[in-house]
Amino acid sequence: MKAVVVTGASTGIGASCVSLLVEKGFLVFASVRKDSDAAALTARHGVSVIPLFFDVTDADSIAAAARDVEARLGDETLAGLVNNAGVAVPGPLLHLPIDDFRRQIEVNLIGQLRIIQAFAPLLGAQRRGAPGRIVNMSSVAGRVAAPFLGAYAASKFGLEGMSDALRRELIVYGVDVVLIEPGMIATPIWDKAEETDLAMFEGTTYAAPGGRMLKWLVEAGRHAPGPDVVARAVLRALTAPRPPIRIPVLRNRFTDYTLRSLLPARLVDWLTARRLGLLPK
Repeated sequence: MKAVVVTGASTGIGASCVSLLVEKGFLVFASVRKDSDAAALTARHGVSVIPLFFDVTDADSIAAAARDVEARLGDETLAGLVNNAGVAVPGPLLHLPIDDFRRQIEVNLIGQLRIIQAFAPLLGAQRRGAPGRIVNMSSVAGRVAAPFLGAYAASKFGLEGMSDALRRELIVYGVDVVLIEPGMIATPIWDKAEETDLAMFEGTTYAAPGGRMLKWLVEAGRHAPGPDVVARAVLRALTAPRPPIRIPVLRNRFTDYTLRSLLPARLVDWLTARRLGLLPK
């Protein structure tokens, strides 16, 4: 049975990845932070899921989880590592507290590298079995940055660059690196987003536009495709003989990404600012 590690497996995209991979015959090591989440996964999937307890910012807990997986694998190879865990820290960059920006980068970028370094030895060609693959959960925000999501975009742009470098470095071991780039996906993250406190930005130029942006994101997110479409992209990244380096997961790739890349950047700036009410009257 092929084994895969999936981080951030409690809900949303991570939980959908776990379900699809189990359905396809994988043994899934699923990272969670709560006992209740672990119990829910094992109740649903039985022995096909082995919970791992760690936080992506805690090097010691990650190292302990990697040792646990290594002991269970013996000298077999992991088929894949799916780096899905992450957060989104909203706010205008001009007023975003540096500690909030640091947390965004710590979770979405440094945390991903920390996990890769811990589990990479279990993916390599020096063990029995074919080399595994690393699947990094990026975003369309890793290619197109939106106002009030600058910190998130910075983390995903960084993940894109780190993944490209890593893929080229890991050729020597036969380990591939694939990026998944979802657009809007309907997950519980939008319930959390609706509760976002923007009070710290009151009294700034961005208070009203930021509120409009948040309202639009929540409404659009709740009507977006479900996380199963991303899970199918992850399965493709793990199992296709020669998967694409980047797999966008967008409802309409042309309008959501291609059109923006074709338009002059300053026109996109103007259209975005006009829509959010950022242009002076």
